[in-house]
Amino acid sequence: MESFFGYIGALCIGLILGLTGGGGSILTVPVLVYLLGIPPVTATAYSLFIVGTTSGFGAIRNYFKGLVVVKTAFLFAIPSFIAVFLTRRFIVPAIPDTIIKTSFLTVSKDTFLMGFFAVIMFLAALAMLRKKVDCDVTVSEPGKNNFLILIPQVFLIGMVIGMVGAGGGFLIIPSLVFFAKLPMKKAVGTSLLIIAINSLIGFTGDLKNLDADWTFLLTFSLVSVFGIFAGIYLNKFINETQLKKGFGWFVLLMAIYILLKESFRL
Repeated sequence: MESFFGYIGALCIGLILGLTGGGGSILTVPVLVYLLGIPPVTATAYSLFIVGTTSGFGAIRNYFKGLVVVKTAFLFAIPSFIAVFLTRRFIVPAIPDTIIKTSFLTVSKDTFLMGFFAVIMFLAALAMLRKKVDCDVTVSEPGKNNFLILIPQVFLIGMVIGMVGAGGGFLIIPSLVFFAKLPMKKAVGTSLLIIAINSLIGFTGDLKNLDADWTFLLTFSLVSVFGIFAGIYLNKFINETQLKKGFGWFVLLMAIYILLKESFRL
């Protein structure tokens, strides 16, 4: 039964990514951990593969609709995928199994990662619940100064993606809008390509330390890919603003649930 609901979760991940262009990937780790019983460290690695594969298919679909700016995507992706790879290859394995141990409090690596993930979910929910900004600006080439300012920010985003295994679209899209001056629809499409590059390259940083169940990974990803194509199709029939608001509240409640659940393990 848990496996059944896990695959329903996979479908929802792709569906939400297709409908909103972001946000669905934030569900991947909770689905893997709480519905399928996968350890958090492994779940964040699996999530990178699942999110990367699903976003890649979404990016291809948006490319043929003229909604992906490839040059900007690679300019953004280079510093961030370096950060994701380094985080997965060196930082995550270096985190001790027990971070804090006293007579009153014990914080394990798994609890730390899920707590950090919940904080990121909370911020993602706030980003989705904020009033939508009018982003119908003219596409222009990002200036040199913009990218000099942006590189440290994008590198930090990459580290966050590497730690939690989520796509980071809620962080990438505002950067594309305000620094690269892309209209919202192109920012969403371009973000999917960046997420795919970051996640899949970041996943390679785990291969040395990961005994992956490829049958499960490919099956789960296939269901999620089906969901993203269904979401892209349904997008024209659904009010995106109301959907994002409803999903934002769901993510907020999920973040609170994870924080409460993990706090009982302390």
